Amino acid sequence: MAKAKRARLTARQLERIARALADPRRHRILEQIGKCGGSVACTAVRECQPVTAATLSHHMKELETAGLIRIAREGKFATLELDREVLDAYRDHLGKI
Repeated sequence: MAKAKRARLTARQLERIARALADPRRHRILEQIGKCGGSVACTAVRECQPVTAATLSHHMKELETAGLIRIAREGKFATLELDREVLDAYRDHLGKI
């Protein structure tokens, strides 16, 4: 069985991911996106998170900067998708500690 392709993360990327996941709200948002199994509308995430749109936008930007999610923007709408390759690479890194 072939081993799944893994992203190679730099020290800076590892730091950004750790910082992004240290916030409980971002962790919950990432879980919500991941459970969808594909892409999810930002509005669907917003409905489940008791924060303002501006605060949600900030959290999304942190997750995107860390490489954990991809955001596809179309006009004023956004679709979010978990980058499983990056998350798996981070999990592999933690497993080696």
